[in-house]
Amino acid sequence: MEEILELREKKLLNALTANSEEAFTKIYHIYFSRLYSRIMFMVKDEELADELVQELFLRLWLKREKIDPSQSIQAYLYRIAQNLVYDHFRKVASDRRMIQELSNHTSELYWHSDVLIEEKEQSDILCCAIESLSPQRKKTFVFCKLEGYSYQKASEVLGISQATINTHITHSFRLLKSFVLKNYC
Repeated sequence: MEEILELREKKLLNALTANSEEAFTKIYHIYFSRLYSRIMFMVKDEELADELVQELFLRLWLKREKIDPSQSIQAYLYRIAQNLVYDHFRKVASDRRMIQELSNHTSELYWHSDVLIEEKEQSDILCCAIESLSPQRKKTFVFCKLEGYSYQKASEVLGISQATINTHITHSFRLLKSFVLKNYC
């Protein structure tokens, strides 16, 4: 009886390797429920088990020409099933790591966004405060403190003494501090 089954299986495999859809359909009907049960036992999810069995038979069809008819089709199908399940679990583990990494990165980006917003707000406050200065003090402050020129260079460019530059900067800082405290604190 076993020899008859082996001959029948070899005949089916030979037909399958010769692109017989009928042979494929017979193999599908013979092994579907066994493979589904085996995969279901491993993944514990009906929808996933069904999807993996369909993937298994798709691979069987795509690799039909490479099948060795002298080998057991059942062992071949079970090996594919096991590899599909392992691949699925590896992908799930990889996805979890990726989600964790994205979560960590997103938190970091969120924190950076908060800092950037805060810096933008502070910059806007400073701009408003600088705009409140008189034109000469504003020009002196921007030139020395924002553009980074020395008092000597500012003195040459603006045509005023270094002492006057120092006075403008000192008064500008007092006025800026007062402006911020009055309007934003």
